[in-house]
Amino acid sequence: MSESLTLPDAAPRSGRARLLTAAGILLLAGTYAALVLTQPEGLVDGLGQGVALATFGAYLAAALLLLGAALPQLPPAALTLIPVALALNILLGQFVGYTLIPLYVDSIGTVLVGFLAGRRAGAATGVLGILVWSLFNPTVLPFAAGAALVGFLAGAAARVGALRRVYLAPVAGLVTGVIAGVVSAPVAAFVYGGTAGVGTGALVGAFRAMGDSLLGAVTKQALVSDPGDKAIAFLVAALLVYALPARLTSGFGFVRRYRVLARRSAG
Repeated sequence: MSESLTLPDAAPRSGRARLLTAAGILLLAGTYAALVLTQPEGLVDGLGQGVALATFGAYLAAALLLLGAALPQLPPAALTLIPVALALNILLGQFVGYTLIPLYVDSIGTVLVGFLAGRRAGAATGVLGILVWSLFNPTVLPFAAGAALVGFLAGAAARVGALRRVYLAPVAGLVTGVIAGVVSAPVAAFVYGGTAGVGTGALVGAFRAMGDSLLGAVTKQALVSDPGDKAIAFLVAALLVYALPARLTSGFGFVRRYRVLARRSAG
């Protein structure tokens, strides 16, 4: 049994996994670029619209490609963790979306998976969370690529040691928030009109009243909201990881290989 647990650590990254990862990233980036460049109408009206259905299908295919690349290295615990992470994202995001708080708080589950299972699993979880959420809230569908980016960067941060000291996690979150904010701003501006969420929409309105263009106002709002939002998400996810039993976290090959929790994984 222990031999099967250590096998993913010793195995080199396969060419098949690289190919699936590259295909998933290209499909994500291509779909994102198409949305920004074409600014399609009816996208947020639900899957009854052809453009929404096509977008959903493209993002779903990208998520499955990334998940297919990650699955051989995931322990059974990760497969049970992903649905919990999806539910956490949706519940928190739906709640905060109706408040005056200029945050999202819809990526804690995605970051948690990225911390424990790596970049590809984190990215796949981000996309899947948005797709499931879009079934009853179509307005979130255009943001799937941004959610994937957050999961990917969470895995990258854990890989380079951002969880070895808890205070480093929100710093990594701040950096992720800046990047994610810049990426999500064109989608929020051109596809959704910059009014996603009560609190964030109010910020966009305030910047517009000061004379900013729509894209400028949404970008400023994103750079105000996203860094703090992702810092909170990274910190909460890091605390959740440290609250898990060491036996559970050490079951993740990614955690052991990159010494994500150096002091605990040695025990």
